[in-house]
Amino acid sequence: MTLTGELVIATQRQRGAAQAFQAIDPQRDCALEPNFFEADASQIDAACQSAAKALIAYAQAGLDVRARFLRQIGENILALGDELIERAMQETALPRARIEGERGRTIGQLNLFADVVDQGAFQGALIEPALPDRQPLPRPDLRQRLVPLGPVAVFGASNFPLAFSVAGGDTASALAAGCPVVVKAHPAHPGTSELVARAITQAVIQCELPVGVFSLLHGTSTQSGCALVQHPAICAVGFTGSRSGGLALLQLAQQRPRPIPLYAEMSSINPMLLLPGALQQRSVKLAQGFVDSLTLGCGQFCTNPGVVLACDGEDFDRFVQFACDALHQKPSTTMLTPAIAVACEQHASALAALEGVERLAVGQEKNGPNQGQPQLLMTHARDFINEPRMQNEVFGPVSLLVRCANQHELEAALQVIQGQLTITLQLAPQDQPLAATLLPMLEQRAGRILANGFPTGVDVGYAMVHGGPFPATSDSRTTSVGATAIQRFLRPVCYQDLPSALLPQSVQN
Repeated sequence: MTLTGELVIATQRQRGAAQAFQAIDPQRDCALEPNFFEADASQIDAACQSAAKALIAYAQAGLDVRARFLRQIGENILALGDELIERAMQETALPRARIEGERGRTIGQLNLFADVVDQGAFQGALIEPALPDRQPLPRPDLRQRLVPLGPVAVFGASNFPLAFSVAGGDTASALAAGCPVVVKAHPAHPGTSELVARAITQAVIQCELPVGVFSLLHGTSTQSGCALVQHPAICAVGFTGSRSGGLALLQLAQQRPRPIPLYAEMSSINPMLLLPGALQQRSVKLAQGFVDSLTLGCGQFCTNPGVVLACDGEDFDRFVQFACDALHQKPSTTMLTPAIAVACEQHASALAALEGVERLAVGQEKNGPNQGQPQLLMTHARDFINEPRMQNEVFGPVSLLVRCANQHELEAALQVIQGQLTITLQLAPQDQPLAATLLPMLEQRAGRILANGFPTGVDVGYAMVHGGPFPATSDSRTTSVGATAIQRFLRPVCYQDLPSALLPQSVQN
């Protein structure tokens, strides 16, 4: 299957009318063929208008059709075979096993949302029959259900070229909700995006759906993303990326004549708390597990453990020593893009330069382009509390250890922690009273609280929350992973005293 570098607008492939660009192989530091072409304003408008035209017909298609569509997308992605895997590896420097696993997760997400649609409970049907004899006033017949919000713009993420990209969780949940989707592909993996877009387009045709249900746009400029968010046909946005990018788009979404929700996953340092009993019993095992989690995928996970807090003492000293020893053995590995590699080095240097921060250990020297070198830094809680910049995310294999003088100082450090995707408790049975004291505070600061695990791994299911208070996300009430992600793209409608023949099926008697 030959890549063309084209957009997909309402099932039709066409060359973008704006500037050309190429993907970069970060491992070899060279450009990849072919040229891709950015959409211009008229093409962005055409994609959004097509989505608006498709909304009612797609929303009114039977739930069985919608579920079949989602499953068909998954089948078509699998049918792309090795071509998809190899192109994704070229564009990201991620290993085959990681890409194959991510493909499985992507298909699993699509099947999960197909199951959600089949079950129908996501429509939130509520029925209150009329009470004509109620005093002092009769009650009308009231019925409520959730309906699609409207066309959704999705921004592909750099670090998950499949699971958080063209057919990722945002797209799958929006399509499951009955919303047409316009995807802006991430410019780091446009070839991967084109292949997946073909799989979705094929499914649109196979399921005989309105052609505007899906479009794919390419673009490297901020203008194209801004134009998509500001288009009047777009009713919601899903975004995964940097805090600066998310806040800029959030401002645009709120300043529109008709403001819309923007669900942005932005930045998180995912604190890990080493409680005294756990440190005493398994400091060596904890150190190895932490370093493995920190360096997994060169630290390019939104749930990377970027800060560790513990009370001072011999057990923590032992953890620190073993963690430094383990980190020294870790190689520098290729990052997703040249820009990400440069940013990682800059942000790590800025963190290390802060007063009160000491660089404890680094991994093996870089031996190729665009690599990220593992780093471990240390500070004291009093400095961490007084310097907000220590909470800036370093996207890469870099973590800050925070040495707390006692439990009181640990709690004081937690008080200043910003919103997070995850907080992890490493605890032993004797630590449970302390953990119970900390838990209400942690609930206010994270979307997911783990015990005796590591945060780099997000299961896709019904109870998962991949979200959290600002700045982890722009809306702490939602999740971008799991079945309840569908709720972001729905809104309630109440039907009062409608004749039975006019009632939607989900709220009929």
